[in-house]
Amino acid sequence: MPIGSGGGAALRFLTSVLDARAVVEIGTGTGVSGLWLLRGMRADGVLTTVDIEAEHQRLARQSFTDAGIPAQRARTISGAALDVLPRLTDGHYDLVFCDGDKREYAAYLKEALRLLRPGGVVAFDNALWHDRVADPAQRDEETVAIRDLGRAVMDHDDLVSVLLPVGDGLLVAKKEWSPEA
Repeated sequence: MPIGSGGGAALRFLTSVLDARAVVEIGTGTGVSGLWLLRGMRADGVLTTVDIEAEHQRLARQSFTDAGIPAQRARTISGAALDVLPRLTDGHYDLVFCDGDKREYAAYLKEALRLLRPGGVVAFDNALWHDRVADPAQRDEETVAIRDLGRAVMDHDDLVSVLLPVGDGLLVAKKEWSPEA
């Protein structure tokens, strides 16, 4: 399912406030969230979007073209996120948006912290996971992974976070500057 208009508007707002010029998206889908991100970014900003499905990327590129986005503003990379992300430049990105395999969210957080510049933002879609996260009786692998992610973000000393109740929940965290980073 693509991100809804509430979550998309939040992403556009975040990229605009950050004056984002470099964004990573995990989970391209058909390009809906990518369009929201691109519309908030600087005119010279580049979206790097990663998806394991080449067909998703083809559809996203078509969506970007149809929306009048210049081809050089979107870099699509086919492959598993955890294989691709380690090859991206440390501290280079303004925002990392995660909407891939929910069971890999903790690993995405680790990679995002490496990729983000100080002051950069990481955002996770589906943070409420169809209202299952708040129900302790729900113990499926994806729900537990998202619940654990929420705790990890909340407990991380270098993150300032908020859970936005838009769509299926958008967990957003700003990477604070620290002398060690």
